[in-house]
Amino acid sequence: METSERVCAETAKLLGLPATAVLPSSTGVIGWGLPADDIVAHLPKAAAALAAGSVLPAAEGIVTTDLYPKVRGTHVGAGRIVGIAKGAGMIEPNMATMLVYILTDLAVPRDTLRALLTKAVNTSFNHISIDSDTSTSDTVALLSSGAVPCDDLAAFEAALTLVCRDLAEDVVRNGEGVRHVIRVQIKNAATPALAAALGKAIVNAPLFKCAVAGNDPNVGRLVQAIGKHVGAHAPDADVSKLRASIGGIEIFAGGVFHLNPDKENALVAHLKHAELYASQPSADGTFAPPVDYPPHERCVEIEVDLGAGSASATIFGGDLTHEYVSENADYRS
Repeated sequence: METSERVCAETAKLLGLPATAVLPSSTGVIGWGLPADDIVAHLPKAAAALAAGSVLPAAEGIVTTDLYPKVRGTHVGAGRIVGIAKGAGMIEPNMATMLVYILTDLAVPRDTLRALLTKAVNTSFNHISIDSDTSTSDTVALLSSGAVPCDDLAAFEAALTLVCRDLAEDVVRNGEGVRHVIRVQIKNAATPALAAALGKAIVNAPLFKCAVAGNDPNVGRLVQAIGKHVGAHAPDADVSKLRASIGGIEIFAGGVFHLNPDKENALVAHLKHAELYASQPSADGTFAPPVDYPPHERCVEIEVDLGAGSASATIFGGDLTHEYVSENADYRS
């Protein structure tokens, strides 16, 4: 707390603001103090960089294990909404080791901004997971300069939600070691909570994540993950109408699997089509992603229809790869 207060106070001096106008946020190895002297010494350079008039240096400045900076933006009438994010591991928002800053010049009252941001976060950042681990340092901040009148609040809300969802998906696609982004659509669940939780259970299932990493359509691992969650958290749920598909190919319905060699080949093709890059060990035996930016935005598409209600949710997650293990096995060394 002392370090945060000191950094905020020194930043405020440089910008001519009260210390209470500066928001602290940080990430790093849990348990170790921040290098306050080094941070304060570099604040003048950071403040001077604001004169460049671009958000890109800030997006690059918050990159840690991320492969690339994440920037999303859109127009709303005569104004704009622009957001930047960092986050690649220890990600399952409640929120996560994730820093997100959203800026707008549209004049929207603070209470309205807070309400709209909460709604947007709940369907974006709170619907992703890299590894099911939550952290201590999550931040999503939305700031308005109020320079441009906002004549259409509904359009503003839609644009804000779009920026949040795009950034959330970027976080997953840039996740530590992620070679496949998995998009799970849960349909016709009894409650929104069940829909979201079941989607999270699927993208966090280790065996299924490993199968996706290997382009192996071991569909039993998907159905097992569904049964595990529903059995433990909604034991009275009627699953007789459950239908599940991967890449639009139905693999389970009516209480039985629907599999054949042609489907197996099609499922393999779907997984390979969604792969961001092939896993290749480096000379020292570790695994390092050979890409700086994602080559596409395709996903492994999972659809689960519970046939027991009207609630739905879309959850994004990633596979579990050699790269993820290598990066986190020697994270500090």
